[in-house]
Amino acid sequence: MKLYSKHFFFMILLLISAASVFAQPTTYILLRHAEKDTSNYGSMMLNTDPALSKAGEQRAQSLVTVLSAYQPDAIYSTNYKRTKATVEALAKKSGKAIQYYDPKKLPSFADSLLQIKGKTIVIVGHSNTAPALVNLLIKENKYPALDDSVYDQFWIVTLENGRSIVEERKY
Repeated sequence: MKLYSKHFFFMILLLISAASVFAQPTTYILLRHAEKDTSNYGSMMLNTDPALSKAGEQRAQSLVTVLSAYQPDAIYSTNYKRTKATVEALAKKSGKAIQYYDPKKLPSFADSLLQIKGKTIVIVGHSNTAPALVNLLIKENKYPALDDSVYDQFWIVTLENGRSIVEERKY
């Protein structure tokens, strides 16, 4: 009877070890929204929720091709026209609804993202929130806010077995 118990215990340990070795990585793709329409910025009524410009619309369409190697399990956006429009084509192509997050609550949003295991998550934000969210996910203060003129930067953060790998890319 003792031999059986020892074998059972050994099998359980082996299964737990195998599960951790074969655990799927979690991938977060973080980007800033595409180019916004700034044509009303000179007027008295500053548009605080601009749509995408023509260049931004083209960049948003290109995102489908740029991220074609990834199958998003979820897509998150702030609730602004420019961020939603940046991932609309990707959401349609992948059959995923866009979920909204509050950019003023990045630490709690990052905590909720870190609870997701073995999935691919696309997150669109802003020049200050996208790099800040990368920092929160990797638990380092490494990436500064983007210059307002930068729209082509994105990050692929892969978390696996307690390690984080960050790739900076342009599109």
